[in-house]
Amino acid sequence: MKIAVLGAGAWGTALAIAFSRRHEAALWARDAAQAAAMRAGRENARYLPGAPLPPALRIESDFSIAASSELNILATPLSGLRDTLRRLRAAAPATPLLWVCKGLEAGSQMLPHQIVAAELGEGTPCGALTGPSFAEEVARGLPTAITLAAADAGFAEATAQVLHDARLRVYANPDVVGAEVGGAVKNVMAIAAGISDGMGFGLNARAALITRGLAEITRLGLALGGKRETFMGLAGMGDLILTCTGDLSRNRRVGLALAKGLPLEQILRELGHTAEGVSSAREVAVLAGRLGVDMPITRAVHGILYENVPASTAVEQLLGRDPKPETA
Repeated sequence: MKIAVLGAGAWGTALAIAFSRRHEAALWARDAAQAAAMRAGRENARYLPGAPLPPALRIESDFSIAASSELNILATPLSGLRDTLRRLRAAAPATPLLWVCKGLEAGSQMLPHQIVAAELGEGTPCGALTGPSFAEEVARGLPTAITLAAADAGFAEATAQVLHDARLRVYANPDVVGAEVGGAVKNVMAIAAGISDGMGFGLNARAALITRGLAEITRLGLALGGKRETFMGLAGMGDLILTCTGDLSRNRRVGLALAKGLPLEQILRELGHTAEGVSSAREVAVLAGRLGVDMPITRAVHGILYENVPASTAVEQLLGRDPKPETA
């Protein structure tokens, strides 16, 4: 299959490397200078250093590759999704489409599939590619399992089968809402886990936080129409565990730095990559309030990020909450 990965960040580069093993793959970079540097050095030195680009992988800065592709994979950050979709609407509106960004759009609290529907309408076969996956490990060919969620179950199953291989296992799921909610909110929980670990609260506290975090994700997902079983799978519990415990997690690293008392602007500047949990915390808190969904961990992270609440105070507030039945 001819695949175009649109977006040459770490995750887009890793997917292009992985899919080039079995498919005719191209990687599009918005910056022509970056594309030229990658072609010359056969490496994405800025976003994924140390991962060789296979000789067969094309590197392009001309967006017309989207028109000649059989499957377009949008690998831009969520903040760039609308702009890229508008370019696709002009260049290749009917080409099947997957997206890999996670989060809720700033201001609208829209999930990615809602943005896609607003920009492209309902006719394009499309879905979300999500789940527990670090770009560095995928690029190295380490075993990984992810979810392809699409409302059209036939499209999800057929496309998953085409993309699936022994090192990057792709599982179909018809619950787009659940998969996207899991992918968005787990980043908020990873910030919380980083704060907990950075403050030295230990492994017991981390396990409790992950478990209660999953309960929050599930409550919000069900309120939006997601399926409970999705949150027990790769796009829910799997992604949450990886992001909260893995040292490669950008959002966890944000939490670790917040626990040290570093200002958010400095943390993000030194990180050098997008940490979607920072913006997602604000949007999830707004959405949860609008829907009347109780999300105390999310509120605590929001307070630390946007209301100048010290991490120690936020943790004390969480620990001081009245006990409830575990299933509440």
